[in-house]
This record gives sequence, C-alpha cells and structure tokens, in this order.
Amino acid sequence: MRRLTIGVVIALTAGVIAFAPASVGATNLAAPIRLQQVATGIDHPVALAWRNGRSSPIYVAEQTGSLVTVAHGHVTSTLLTVSVSHGEEEGLLGIAFSHDGKKLYIDYTDPKGDIHIVEYTMNGNLVNKNTRRQLMMIPHHSASNHNGGDLVIGPDNMLYISVGDGGGSGDTFHNGQNKNSLLAKILRINPNKSGSHAFTIPKDNPWANTPYTKAMWMWGLRNPWRFSIDRKTHDMWIGDVGQDSWEEIDYAKAGQKGINWGWPLREGKHPFNGGARPPGARDPIFERSHDTGDCAIIGGYVYRGSAIANFQGAYVFGDECTGEIRSITQSGGHLAQSRDLNLNVSQLSTFGEGPQGEIYAASLGGTLYVIAPK
Repeated sequence: MRRLTIGVVIALTAGVIAFAPASVGATNLAAPIRLQQVATGIDHPVALAWRNGRSSPIYVAEQTGSLVTVAHGHVTSTLLTVSVSHGEEEGLLGIAFSHDGKKLYIDYTDPKGDIHIVEYTMNGNLVNKNTRRQLMMIPHHSASNHNGGDLVIGPDNMLYISVGDGGGSGDTFHNGQNKNSLLAKILRINPNKSGSHAFTIPKDNPWANTPYTKAMWMWGLRNPWRFSIDRKTHDMWIGDVGQDSWEEIDYAKAGQKGINWGWPLREGKHPFNGGARPPGARDPIFERSHDTGDCAIIGGYVYRGSAIANFQGAYVFGDECTGEIRSITQSGGHLAQSRDLNLNVSQLSTFGEGPQGEIYAASLGGTLYVIAPK
C-alpha cells in the first residue's frame, strides 16, 4: 500500500474507510486529499444516512424508490420501497434518522408528484412498515421539478425539510415570496404528535402563531436540493440551485431564522425578474457562474472529521454538471477562502456526513466515495 503523507489507513471494513486521526490546525483548503471508492452498483443514489453513530451499514436512498443498505462495497439489503413519480427531479429524495436511531424519516414524491414526509419506526435493523405515519403532504403536481427533498434532524431534535418553489421557470407559481405556501422554504417541525395533529409546531419557529406559515423556518429559495447543519457550530449551509446564470450557497449562523433568501427577485447576488432585493433579504455567502459550466449546485457539509490534517471547518460542496468538488470557509458570516479541491465525481448527486465527520460523495451513476487523505 502506498505510504500516506497525512494520517494512516487503518482498515477497510464493511465498505467504510477508517483513518488514524491527523493533527489539526488552521483550515487549509489545499490539504492533500483524494476520492476513495466505497461502493458501486447503487441505483441512482441521492441521499445518505447513518444510524446510531455506527459507520456501517450506510443507508442510501435510491431515487427510483428504494431505501437500501450498503456495506462491503455493494448493496446488501433493501429495507423499504415506495411508489414514486419518475421525473428528473422526483422520486425518493431524502432520508434521516432520529438521533436515537429509533425513527426513520423519508421524503418522496408520489406518482402524482405530491411531496410526502413519512415516519417509520425501526425494528432492530429493519424498517417496520406497519408503523408508517405520514407527517406532511405538500401538493406539488403542477410541475415535476424543484422539489427540494432533503431532511435533517437538527441538534435540537427538530426535523428540517427543504422544499423547492413548485417548479417551472422563474418561479412560475409565485411561491418564492409567498408566505402562504410551504413551497420555496426550509421547514422546521417537531415530528412528535400534537393531539390530533401528526406533528408539533415548535414554539420558537419565526411565525409559529401565524396561519399557513407555522412550519416555515426560512423562505425565498428556488430549489434547496441539499442543506446541512454544522455538527460543531450548528450553523446552517444551503445549496440553492440557480436558474439561468448563478448557483448559490447560503449561510446562516446557528439560531438565525426567518431569513428571506430573495428568490425570485434575486438569483445569487443579482437581480432577477427585474426585481430589487426584498427588504431585509439576504444574499448568499458564495455564488458560481454558469459561464464555467456549473448548472446545479450540490450542497454538502462542513468537514468535522479527523483524518485530513488542517481541513476542519472547510465547507465541501459541488456541482452536478461539472462534477467538480469545491470548498469554502467563512469568517463572521463572510466568505474567507474558496478553492477547487481538484476532485471530480461524474453525475455528482449528493454528499453525506459519516459518524466521525468524514465526508462522502455519491454519483447518480451508482458509485459512492469518501474524501480521504492522500
């Protein structure tokens, strides 16, 4: 085996790479890294999750409708299959586990195109299909694109949900700046029942006492395909897919809520549809022009692993069309560093954060990688 310059590979067990900790210093986006293949043969992987802090198996949402486990370099079991619509941006789109591993949450579009957020109870390592409990159904059958679809259990045990603007072009259905719609939003709910209601509205939601907007956390988003919460700082990072010219990364410090990200009056940091920035709206921390080939940003994670020396604090993301993986850092909510990591995943579809903070990347073509020290 080639001798590693930073950290040492200990083992490759159940398809998961384990590393010896490397020294940690100031964030260095030029740290020597590579892509290490973890598994192949997955059917259109679009979301990754881990359960109970275990490195194996990896749970993978296949866009075609199945939740599978991956270990030893390949798919080992199919735990659940749901009937989905099959547009380019539809299907089984998001998965998440409660922190205790007892509950599974999925986000998918049904054959009509409507969005469903559903909870299941885990029975050991299996999904108890008889415990299916629908938390939300969001109508979305007018167009097949811009579904969002990501699910995140926050450090507060709340369920965060990303929802696109309803599809079409230029916010066809006028949901971006519409507080009476759950589309074009990040939502936040307590998945526990509240009387006859399937979930509970957290009292500290920004509009918890206002009709129609109770579940809203942030708004003015076009298609927040992937977002994450930094496990150390609890800051939120959102990859919002652009339209004609600009892709954007949005950043919010821990606890900030009610933010309007400006769509459709803004695309990136620029006017769109002839509109000015809405009062109080916020621009992204980072944008990428389509002039370089980018077309659909894939939000990722802040690196909190120990394998890559001096990489702590780097936010890793990419683009579906170019396959390029990049990283940025922030200081005081402003962009501090930006770098192309010289890593490329064809048909990049999603990222994942393993139990130890290492970052994984998946190709829609069926291959899963981990970002590893070189």
